[in-house]
Amino acid sequence: MSFRPDPELFPFTSRWLTLADGTRIHYVDEGSGPVLLLLHGNPAWSFLYRKIIPRLSRRFRCIAPDLPGFGLSTARSGYGYTAREQSEAIVAFIDTLDLSGAGVMMQDWGGPIGLAATLARPDRIDRLIIGNTFAGPFRRRGPRVFSAIMGGPAGRFAAWSFNGVVRWFFTVGVMNKLTRAEWAMYLAPFRQHDTRRPTAIFPRQLVGAGPFLSRIKAALPEIADKPALILWGDSDFAFKTVERDQFRAAFPNHRNITLRNAGHFIQEDAPGPICEAIEAWYADDLAILPPPNTAVTQGTYPGETNV
Repeated sequence: MSFRPDPELFPFTSRWLTLADGTRIHYVDEGSGPVLLLLHGNPAWSFLYRKIIPRLSRRFRCIAPDLPGFGLSTARSGYGYTAREQSEAIVAFIDTLDLSGAGVMMQDWGGPIGLAATLARPDRIDRLIIGNTFAGPFRRRGPRVFSAIMGGPAGRFAAWSFNGVVRWFFTVGVMNKLTRAEWAMYLAPFRQHDTRRPTAIFPRQLVGAGPFLSRIKAALPEIADKPALILWGDSDFAFKTVERDQFRAAFPNHRNITLRNAGHFIQEDAPGPICEAIEAWYADDLAILPPPNTAVTQGTYPGETNV
């Protein structure tokens, strides 16, 4: 273990699972009930879900893994930290835990990774919870320029020299200011220079993973019947209504909720509304949950439901 999570901020039991290729996955497994697989993106780790797990684990089995190279997970020798490899690791993780009937929450790169896993194991994943992410190659100029800068020499140098990718993402991607202790936890996995490389690979993958992303987009009709809950922060610097509308079109059986004043990392800015929306969405099928709501109003980030 390269660091020890702050038990006051991350009061969960750490678990580890070693995949067949030697990759060691750290994960949280809390509660019982329907499975919720909580996937993070770049440059986060399972700490991102610390405000969501305590509430949802009362009714769900919440499983939050760290992608190889992030958090407390370590990758096998020769691992390239590409989106394709990360998705393969999550599929192996799902198989090893023998998960079934799962709902998958995906945000940032957790989207393509979670969708790839769903396409690979549609019999194990029943529902999709989609928040501020993407499913295919970008045509917009902005993300491609971002990929060239943050995933190029400048971004790699910033990552290596002062953890620039982590600092930038969690400065512009969170509307609620992080505390010093929270910052320490997001920076902790990357304290050593040689651990920071994965944070700059994902930005480069926005363009470099074109074939992988194209295959996902082309295959979405295969899982179009899956129920989808679309939770969209309206103040995201990265993903806009065009990405949200692509998901609305791809999954006809969806519920759409706008998270007001929530940025890229919706788990930081709107944990209460996210939990309430998930509970309400499952309520029609699961008697253990409270009756469904027609709007998300908890906290300072009221939601707007459009079914």
